[in-house]
Amino acid sequence: MTATTSLDYDGDIAILDLGDDENRFSPEFLDEVDAQLDAVLERGAHGLVTTADSKFYSNGLDLDWLGAHSDQGPWYVGRVQGLLARFLTLPIPTAAAVVGHAFGAGAMLAIAHDFRVMRADRGYFCFPEVDIRIPFTPGMAALIQAKLTPQAAVASMTTGRRFGGPDAAAHGIVDQTAAEGGVTAAATDLLRPLGGKDSGTLGAIKQVMFGPAVQALQNP
Repeated sequence: MTATTSLDYDGDIAILDLGDDENRFSPEFLDEVDAQLDAVLERGAHGLVTTADSKFYSNGLDLDWLGAHSDQGPWYVGRVQGLLARFLTLPIPTAAAVVGHAFGAGAMLAIAHDFRVMRADRGYFCFPEVDIRIPFTPGMAALIQAKLTPQAAVASMTTGRRFGGPDAAAHGIVDQTAAEGGVTAAATDLLRPLGGKDSGTLGAIKQVMFGPAVQALQNP
């Protein structure tokens, strides 16, 4: 699978488009996103929004690649969790514009952002692990539990429930919803007032806030 991410800017806020497919986490996708994050930080962006040009925000793990490279499973999981840890502690404000379905590790990527805006009328946010018989790793569980209330964690992690936008907002999984075509703009607007934060201080705060989750993610 060829990754096709793209990077643009709305003023000082970086807009990272994850692609126009299912945006699964192939090794190429992971490499591209890491390189895009390097570029965002090098430019000194005041914030980062991730979005997509598809009915999917991200469908998560690339199970086809994993099935064909089962001997590389531990490396692959470590690589995915490393990217999640990087998003969790990125030293600039971040927001996920969940314009379509976010499943499994794709939903975890959204959770790793500071804020989330989800399309109100279409798309599901779902951790399907209980139904596909793939238990959460300690790192992935720690990430979700660091961001959600215990009630929301149980509702999302143990049931495989598919949350639409308003349902996800009611559970605190996303911060707000927006109409079709307005999700990315709403996520960008969330970050505009935060552009003056010192990145060194913000990064240090996130490292302390999410230290246990980061440690679990980086030591799969």
